[in-house]
Amino acid sequence: MYVGIVVVVIAVVGAVLALISRHWVSVVAASFAILLAVGTAAVPLAMQRTGRSVPAIHDITTDTERPPEFVALRAIRDRAPNGVVYGGASVATEQKRAYPDLTSVRLSMPPDRAFALVEATAKSLGWDVASAAPAEGRLEATDTTRWFGFKDDVVVRVVPAAEGSLVDIRSVSRVGRSDLGANARRVRAFVAALSSRARA
Repeated sequence: MYVGIVVVVIAVVGAVLALISRHWVSVVAASFAILLAVGTAAVPLAMQRTGRSVPAIHDITTDTERPPEFVALRAIRDRAPNGVVYGGASVATEQKRAYPDLTSVRLSMPPDRAFALVEATAKSLGWDVASAAPAEGRLEATDTTRWFGFKDDVVVRVVPAAEGSLVDIRSVSRVGRSDLGANARRVRAFVAALSSRARA
């Protein structure tokens, strides 16, 4: 970001000097350098702005009291910097303050049908499903972020509930203290897609 800003300043000075000397090729080159530098600096600036607007957490779940647990991906998460253990009450408090809409999903269908919808939804979102265990009501998958290729792991739990099933999801980054809101967006996308399939 700082290199981009320095390049913009130098390119602006170069553009002014080129205009004064009427060296049009240099004006075009300086203008191109300005556009390139602004584009380069814009990405980290946008990330910085996003980081200030969301809590510095990377573990998001619809059940903060009893988060779904990883089994198939546990070994991978044990080796990752962020590990497998949920952050506890402090993380739950920050999540509820920032994302109060993230709650369990109730479906008016038996767990086996609910799990089939969960698996279809996960695949439709492009997740790499690592484990689908209908008997345990547990699905685990990995989602790769578009721009930087970060690996985030997801576990979905389906359990019987009154008049149907209860679905909970947990999305966790492998690295980084803050996820810049990525896991909350992933949970929302999953809940929206699952609810839409259930209605259909």
